[in-house]
Amino acid sequence: MRKPSLAVIAMLVSLTVITVVMIMAFAAIRDYGSHYDETRLQEVRDTVLSAVSQCYALEGAYPPDLGYLEENYGLILDRSRYIYHYEIFASNIFPDVKVLPLRRTGG
Repeated sequence: MRKPSLAVIAMLVSLTVITVVMIMAFAAIRDYGSHYDETRLQEVRDTVLSAVSQCYALEGAYPPDLGYLEENYGLILDRSRYIYHYEIFASNIFPDVKVLPLRRTGG
């Protein structure tokens, strides 16, 4: 039996190290993308809530719908990326506001 040469062993160790580093890099990139999406979703929700509160502060009533905020307060909603749920109970009770990511199907 021949012993593997030092060059073959060094090449196998190098390939193993490179593979491990690549796997770790891909995992880090995936985690960063996920964290960015969560942060962006929270920022969008905070923007909508801020516009709702601003309307109440200026007019004394919460807006009847999100379209009112778009028309009168310059709120821009990205309906291609998010689903917006807005439910008002009364003009003086803070509405239920939810922003959900729009799930896209692969294609």
